[in-house]
Amino acid sequence: MTPPSPPRRGVSTSPPSSGPAAPDLPAARPAGAGDRPRSLTDGRAGGTVGRPDRPRVTELLLSAFAGHRAVALPFGALTLLAGPSGSGKTSALRAYEALARLGGGAGLGEAFPEPGACVPERARADAQHRRGFRIGCTADGPEGPVRLEVAVQAEPGLRIVGERLTAGGVVLLETALRDPGRRTVQAAWHTAGAAPVTRAPLPDDRLGTALLPLRVAGKTPGQRRVLAAAEQMVVALRSVFPCDPRPERMRDPVPAGTGRLLGGCDNLADVLWRTRAECGRRHALLVDAVRAGCAGPVTGLLAEPYDAGRLVRALLDRGDGTRTELRRLGDGELRYTALALVLLTGPGVLEVDAPGEVPAALQTLTVLADGLDRALDPGQRGELLRLAARMCERGHIRLVGAVSDASWAAGVSGVTVVHLDRD
Repeated sequence: MTPPSPPRRGVSTSPPSSGPAAPDLPAARPAGAGDRPRSLTDGRAGGTVGRPDRPRVTELLLSAFAGHRAVALPFGALTLLAGPSGSGKTSALRAYEALARLGGGAGLGEAFPEPGACVPERARADAQHRRGFRIGCTADGPEGPVRLEVAVQAEPGLRIVGERLTAGGVVLLETALRDPGRRTVQAAWHTAGAAPVTRAPLPDDRLGTALLPLRVAGKTPGQRRVLAAAEQMVVALRSVFPCDPRPERMRDPVPAGTGRLLGGCDNLADVLWRTRAECGRRHALLVDAVRAGCAGPVTGLLAEPYDAGRLVRALLDRGDGTRTELRRLGDGELRYTALALVLLTGPGVLEVDAPGEVPAALQTLTVLADGLDRALDPGQRGELLRLAARMCERGHIRLVGAVSDASWAAGVSGVTVVHLDRD
């Protein structure tokens, strides 16, 4: 019995497309086969001509995930997901973060701590009481566009039931669940040698693409092509920093720690203590940004020991002998300061899993910022967007931010705006 289709999310001016029936259980074949999700964009994309030297995710595929169905979200260097509450902005960021975790070798349970919330609401269980979801992405880089599609069973047990990696119209890896009683999937990857494919079982709780570098010898041109595509996808997915600064956690002094910024920016003072000493040029840029976004004069952003050296606190230097503790700043000022710090630093300062095997010059950090404009006034969000555009243009950092309305981004070069709605 075919379940009713859940509501589609997308551009109100675009005609709805006829995607595949939302599966209650992802099919054994990889997600999205025979179906091309529709792309939602207003055309202001910061695309790259030719093949980029740094792998990056250029498209998120939500074939059947939460409230999304048959949707492709295009990503530029700086992307704003815009739409009202309930349009699926947060779920899209969560899907991206989950793929990043899988690309880094995490298990399904870590990537999807609440798998039931990922299943489309109206998806019905099949005869075996199974339901699931389908997601994927496209990563561009030296190997050209590489597409990953993953079908996940959420109920009754969490497992991958299908995966497909393709490039240039060639299926490089394909997995399928053959025996539900075993915790493996049957995998076949491109060889192009004496045998066209190599077949072997892979675990059903890990992304097969991330495991290929450990399984493929690279002896034939086909195998080397598989390795290159898999490595490009993994490198593009890793180095993701989900960031949602929490002002209520940033006001008080904090214990000295690693100096690596957490996603909630709770330890902002500890990180400022480190960055002020390590890179004077970038710290000066941060002070300039804070001066533009905070009330009153700002000549410095300081961090100092507190409570007999057991803690570290951060302060604004007003230039006349007055120093303002961060606890006195408004929510918008704190969020603005934290986000500016994120944009002006990198994997060495942020708590991310950067691929150590990739030279720093070829690494790209992707910041996922839910509620990017939350608590910011028009001046702060404009300054932050211009700072993001300058930093993203250099190629070492990318930003995907969720906002309720992106009309204020008009006129800023290099911004890709993806409009979502509740329909």
